[in-house]
Amino acid sequence: MSPGTNTRFFTKTAPCSIVSIWFLLPVFCFSGRAQQSPPKNPEVIGALVADVAAPPKWKKLMPQDPLEGLRFSTYVIGSYPEHTVELFVYTPEHPGKYPAVLCIHGGGWSQRQIESDRPMMERLAKRGFVTALVSYRISGEAKYPAALNDCKAAVRYLRAHAAGLHINPERIGVMGGSAGGHLSGLTALTSGKSEFEGDGVERETDSSVQACIVMAASQDLVEANFLKTNPSALAFFGSTCAQSPDLYRSASPLTHIRKGVPPVLFIEGEKDSLKVGRKEAMDKLAEAGVETGLRTLKFAPHPFWMSDPWCAETVEIAAAFFGKHLGGVQPVIPD
Repeated sequence: MSPGTNTRFFTKTAPCSIVSIWFLLPVFCFSGRAQQSPPKNPEVIGALVADVAAPPKWKKLMPQDPLEGLRFSTYVIGSYPEHTVELFVYTPEHPGKYPAVLCIHGGGWSQRQIESDRPMMERLAKRGFVTALVSYRISGEAKYPAALNDCKAAVRYLRAHAAGLHINPERIGVMGGSAGGHLSGLTALTSGKSEFEGDGVERETDSSVQACIVMAASQDLVEANFLKTNPSALAFFGSTCAQSPDLYRSASPLTHIRKGVPPVLFIEGEKDSLKVGRKEAMDKLAEAGVETGLRTLKFAPHPFWMSDPWCAETVEIAAAFFGKHLGGVQPVIPD
């Protein structure tokens, strides 16, 4: 776990970043007192540089199978000619009924990156959640809204089979990063809108979620893609934004913000840039009376949640956020 994790979720703007501090340095350097000689002690200078400029080393993570204290299961939730949609579930072996969190993987809507997200969900499961990952249909297999329909089907499956999976069916959240962050926001913010359900399993079961985390993902696809030819978006939607602006607008999480949607927490890396429409989404959520917040991880690149130290920080933040909105939980497996 990352030391000193801040659990203040519901501020609309992020704290001043190191980037903004560097922008101000030239101004300070020409002020009277700033022209004083810097410290001559090399150790002091080295410590200052290390504290400000040295990012942590990237540590790639791999799934930890077998993982003591967790049961890992696979369920088929959709069979299509182009792909068999599976749901991978971590369940704490300790008896109880747990809140659940569905993870939607990234990969530009075109690559399946479930293995890269599994370490994060293993760690979150150890904190007292049932966690799941869905292998939705990617762009080379089916065009939008197939991916969203599969994510909705995954939520419905978790709720419909809550008893066997040791889930509290009234307490289900969703999270994802990059393309998965777009889909997690869209899954959450279209809760209650039947036109986005598709024809997947458990069609009569509610697919709404009670909390959402969006990591490093644009929320306004029109603003992000208008007058551009984004190959990933073109493959996913089958047309450009200029050709189908209404489709891109409908697929933008920002479009569906209204009173009663679940709380949304945004997590971003300081070095990431995939955030078009995030501020506007936060403004709309606040105007609708929906809790929202932003956490920016220092030095973190895209995709920060796949490696340490940022995966550890992300799990700490997610456990606190989902613990607040899905019910108080306690770690069931020591770290």
